[in-house]
Amino acid sequence: MVLKGKVVSELEIRSPAAKFFNYYAKQLHNLPNIVDNIHHGKLHEGDWHDVGAVKSWTFTTEGKVETFKETIEAVDEENKKMTFSLFDGDVGTDYKNLKIHLQVIDKEEGGAITVWTVEYEKLSEETKPPYRLLDIITCATKDIDAHSLKA
Repeated sequence: MVLKGKVVSELEIRSPAAKFFNYYAKQLHNLPNIVDNIHHGKLHEGDWHDVGAVKSWTFTTEGKVETFKETIEAVDEENKKMTFSLFDGDVGTDYKNLKIHLQVIDKEEGGAITVWTVEYEKLSEETKPPYRLLDIITCATKDIDAHSLKA
């Protein structure tokens, strides 16, 4: 019975790594204004970008509105890495643990690569891996990249 797993997505972006990373490290509260599939973000505890702060999010994936709570577990600004923990809401009905790791790496010829790793532990064997979260991540990455190029 395999309940733990990991899915990874690498996406090329045109934005510089630092500029893209800044949206997650310093501008999370703006995501509903930038990303089409994210409808609402609400701060419950702490400050938006502090490790341990609790936020709730409403988003659409596969035509369905879902919710979850999120907290930042770690931020490494020098290496442009972050770790988020997702829980409660729709995520909490399928997964015991769900962590999302982001790393943004500059490319020599300009632009960057985003590496998204979703580590999960399912509550039951019937639960599918969290591919729907990769869909949201892909949409968010593209929307933020386009927004940062305009800014």
